[in-house]
Amino acid sequence: MRVNRISRARSRTMVGLSVAALTVGATSAAGPAAAKPAAKPKAAPAAAADCSAAYKIEQKLAGGTTWTMCWHYESEAGLVLENISYQPKGEPRPIRVLTSGKLAQIHVPYDDGSVEYDDLTGAGFGQGLMNMAPGECPGGTIKTVKVPDAIDPEQPNVKGLCTTTRSRGHAYRMQGDTANKVYQQQGKDLLVYTVNQVGWYEYITEWRFQDDGQINMNVGATGSLSPGDYDAGDGRGWPIGKGAKDYATSHSHNVFWRLNFGLDGNSKNKVEQYDSKVSPPAQGGEAPRNKTTRTPITKELAGDAKNMRWWRVVSTTGKNKDDHARSYELVPGATSKYPGRSYTKHDVYFTQYKKCEQFASHNLRNCGAGAGKSVDKWVNGQNLTHPVAWVNIGFHHVARDEDQQPMPVHWQGFSLTPRDVTAMNPLTPPALADQNGQVE
Repeated sequence: MRVNRISRARSRTMVGLSVAALTVGATSAAGPAAAKPAAKPKAAPAAAADCSAAYKIEQKLAGGTTWTMCWHYESEAGLVLENISYQPKGEPRPIRVLTSGKLAQIHVPYDDGSVEYDDLTGAGFGQGLMNMAPGECPGGTIKTVKVPDAIDPEQPNVKGLCTTTRSRGHAYRMQGDTANKVYQQQGKDLLVYTVNQVGWYEYITEWRFQDDGQINMNVGATGSLSPGDYDAGDGRGWPIGKGAKDYATSHSHNVFWRLNFGLDGNSKNKVEQYDSKVSPPAQGGEAPRNKTTRTPITKELAGDAKNMRWWRVVSTTGKNKDDHARSYELVPGATSKYPGRSYTKHDVYFTQYKKCEQFASHNLRNCGAGAGKSVDKWVNGQNLTHPVAWVNIGFHHVARDEDQQPMPVHWQGFSLTPRDVTAMNPLTPPALADQNGQVE
């Protein structure tokens, strides 16, 4: 018999919090709740819109880029980042990218049709914030978070938010004019992440901010396969363990993010879709031709990814030094789109901002009679002047022997790539600073 997943999530999280409390309760808290040694950790109250120092994250990376943002924590969505700004070297002031960004749902339907879960709004995701040991945040700081509606009211403070930096390898490499001249730089990222337990799964919610202006949003699922789900058959599961007795039920993880754009500090942004079409060579031509067309998205959209299709959100107030409008391009990662529900049938949604629209499915906020409880219902023809993007990345999890024990992290996510935010590569070395456009 399948164990009730919500009950299991609560019991396992309680144990995790209690054990962690025994191990860290006598130490000083990191981040906003810093206290004297041997004191009980304290957490600051909810942050104001401009955020106090306890709720501010600011990091200058080795290449000269500074990322700044505020954070707070919600009982369902978990970590929320606000007022995310990017300031590369050479820019006189920070450039606002997002007003807010957060997870909007993790939808988990099982292949045998017996059950499906909404981990954020129905399975205690936010309440399952886990304590992290210093080794899980190498070289960084673990901030203490006061979890709203904590499962254990006696233990609401969790050392659960890591901020650190990490190298990512080459940011660029270019052979110069002479054989002995190579321009290269190793990239550096700011990482902000939490770990939340839901049932037997543990989700790592990672935000990665690169020194070249790119933002990567990823969720990594790890933890354990549920032993209560070893009851599938061929076609619905995969044999785990010796022989073919225990079949782990296959299932999907459909992760949604909600991005409230505010490029250059203004919510009135534009959305554009680009499609490229490859045609046969022209008569006498040597190669196929490829033409890219731009389509302004002026009304709400339920969008489907296609080959050579992409979207960008464009500032209506800010331009770079080349007089080009600043924008950020959506770059989806690998996905397995799940067609079983109306809200998972599309890869991206652009909706007009409405405060009550917070979760992609089983929305808990009251949007009025007939408004619907999922993002697909909110695409109803409104003019798009203050766009909110909802990105859906799916993963079909067919278990394997290597998934135990513990289960390796499987990642799913997407990126926001700067497009004309700066006039040149923000990491351009001084010797190449004059090479913008046609080189005379």
